[in-house]
Amino acid sequence: MNHTSSKEAVAILGIGTALPQHSFSQSSVAELITSSLQDKPDLARFARRIFKSCGVETRYTCEPSYLSSKEDCRYIPSGQLSDVPSTQERMNTYKKEAFPLGIQAAAEALSEAGTSLDAITHLITVSCTGQYLPGLDVMLMGHLGLSPRVNRIPLIFQGCAAGLKAIQMARDVVQGMADAQVLIVCVELCTLHFQPVSEREALFAASFFGDGASACVIGPPTADHHDYFNLGYGYSVLIPHSTEDMTWEVGNTGFDLFLSPQIPKLLGTHLESELQSLLNGDPLPELWAIHPGGRGIVDAVQTVMHLSDEQTHYSREILRNVGNLSSVTILFVLKSMLKDQSSHHSDHPSPLTGIAMAFGPGLTAELMRFEYVSSYAAYSAKEQQHVVL
Repeated sequence: MNHTSSKEAVAILGIGTALPQHSFSQSSVAELITSSLQDKPDLARFARRIFKSCGVETRYTCEPSYLSSKEDCRYIPSGQLSDVPSTQERMNTYKKEAFPLGIQAAAEALSEAGTSLDAITHLITVSCTGQYLPGLDVMLMGHLGLSPRVNRIPLIFQGCAAGLKAIQMARDVVQGMADAQVLIVCVELCTLHFQPVSEREALFAASFFGDGASACVIGPPTADHHDYFNLGYGYSVLIPHSTEDMTWEVGNTGFDLFLSPQIPKLLGTHLESELQSLLNGDPLPELWAIHPGGRGIVDAVQTVMHLSDEQTHYSREILRNVGNLSSVTILFVLKSMLKDQSSHHSDHPSPLTGIAMAFGPGLTAELMRFEYVSSYAAYSAKEQQHVVL
């Protein structure tokens, strides 16, 4: 088997996204939660303030219970807690609902990339909101008709940063194998883990998470490709003194999430030096794909890196329209960016540089350089062989 040089281009060739059929406004879920806090007026006031200020307007859910009356919502009950769904029940719902979303996103990514099924050599599936075996990877392979010899890599329980981690893993795979093409499928059903609210910390998680799926195909670009992202150098780093600031643990009634309000401050303190290390003396890029883990996180990155509102627009748009979809979200941001760039930079002779970043428990930051390419044909053969980001 031939191996490619590390200088040969590796790109995101196609991106697909999918959302559940049920949507709810931020105001309606805020009302649902505050109605469950009638005996805790201080907490209810805090909830109204958090839900109004977090930058979300609409979210999607696989669970129609959130669209019911406050008396009928079992996930955030206003009365007795005895009927709150168990973790087992939530996992049964995950197994039923995750698969069709993953299929929809994967089919769109494959179509956008123009990639045949027999060209896929690796399948990376990503999720931190549900687990079962045989897993989503096996089900996707059977339904899509992938070869049974495809190398399956389930990336589970790593939080919001895992989508970008999967992209970087796929880049490394393609750089090491001349004929490799990787399909990534991320599915997160975050709303299955909403809990009855008893303390302020629980409100942060309830205020901006939603459900969805995303997928992409990663491989070497060819003359047929246009409007794609070349993938450059990147790495994962642990933010010091932050182990307890984001946790995700299995509980009896779903998974229990804790998000410290100190997370934006921690990122603001440590990100600049890491990003300068990533850039290695190069100027700041034009494009910024920031995982919208919350309004405060986008604010922190914008402030510390002196970004314009236009540069953070993609992240804020996704947060506003669908919320934080955990590992799924970074591909939503990149797809929105790609659509916008393709409409403004058709046949642009030079690439536009960018940085993608996502954050998860650890506290982990995934950082990666990339560039937008309007057309493979816009480059000379020499340039195509010397993509070094």
